[in-house]
Amino acid sequence: MRTSRGRIRLAIVAAVVVLAAGCGGTPAPSAPAASAIASAASPTGPVGAADWPAPADPMARAVQAGLKPGPKEFGVNHVHAHLDVFVDGTPVTVPAGIGINIADPAVRTFDLPDGSKEYGGIELCNDPCISPLHTHNNSGVLHTESATATPNTLGEFFVEWGVPLDLSCVSTYCSPTTKIAIYVDGDLSTGDPRAIELTDLREIAVVIGTPPATIPKTGDFSNA
Repeated sequence: MRTSRGRIRLAIVAAVVVLAAGCGGTPAPSAPAASAIASAASPTGPVGAADWPAPADPMARAVQAGLKPGPKEFGVNHVHAHLDVFVDGTPVTVPAGIGINIADPAVRTFDLPDGSKEYGGIELCNDPCISPLHTHNNSGVLHTESATATPNTLGEFFVEWGVPLDLSCVSTYCSPTTKIAIYVDGDLSTGDPRAIELTDLREIAVVIGTPPATIPKTGDFSNA
């Protein structure tokens, strides 16, 4: 009987210890709520929109595109083209600072009213800090500021952006799985999109998947 009672006492003591550990110690981490998981997994932009930020190595990208970065902008040839990109009708932001080393101390940063940034105001960098093809802000205006009148191309810009572009693909979107269409001044372009010249006031629309309600024919150059 003593042995049986002793076993009962030991079982009771063990149960009390377990309960005390569960109530008085550091609680085990609980699984996050479903709402928290959904929030963490939600995209930061509109559903279906792509997020292609400006690369962290802009000068190397410019060289890869066959362009020669300089310590300042050269205004002998100064033209503006406009680029729109849509994924299933949703606009994709063309980032500010493509083709510009925004970390260079000679590159000035300006705060715009909408909360975005603009980069420029360069007098002279100690090292090459800007490509002849670049974006100052996220308006979609592509600036060519070069020492010669040779037009830049859409292919050069997409190399600088770090977004793959060819006859059948834009980034990871490829036909025929996803429809790809390129428009120049509102007209469908059937040639190699990389060869499209960025002439002054030209509007280029890259349409991926379902098109927007209206294909732009002209660009907004008010923020150029």
